[in-house]
Amino acid sequence: MAWRRNISRSLKELRILLCQSSPASASTRTFVEKNYKDLKSLNPKFPFLIRECSGIQPQMWARYDMGVERCVNLDGMSEPQILKALEGLVKAGGATKA
Repeated sequence: MAWRRNISRSLKELRILLCQSSPASASTRTFVEKNYKDLKSLNPKFPFLIRECSGIQPQMWARYDMGVERCVNLDGMSEPQILKALEGLVKAGGATKA
């Protein structure tokens, strides 16, 4: 999982939007609880933004160079699927720099 170290090289910012109580955001909350500490320790100066808002559908936004952003809708995804989606966003950012 070397891609985890490349988050700060591939992205400028990562925003995760979720609801504090809805069932749709349950796996996103689990993802944040299980992975935030590890990801932050590997990328200590990188801005991981976790935004909670009542009633919102869970989403993950990646911001790249030149203000380009990509969004992944996390509704219905399991925690491993969310991790795979993040990996895809990181790899997409690395591909644009090659």
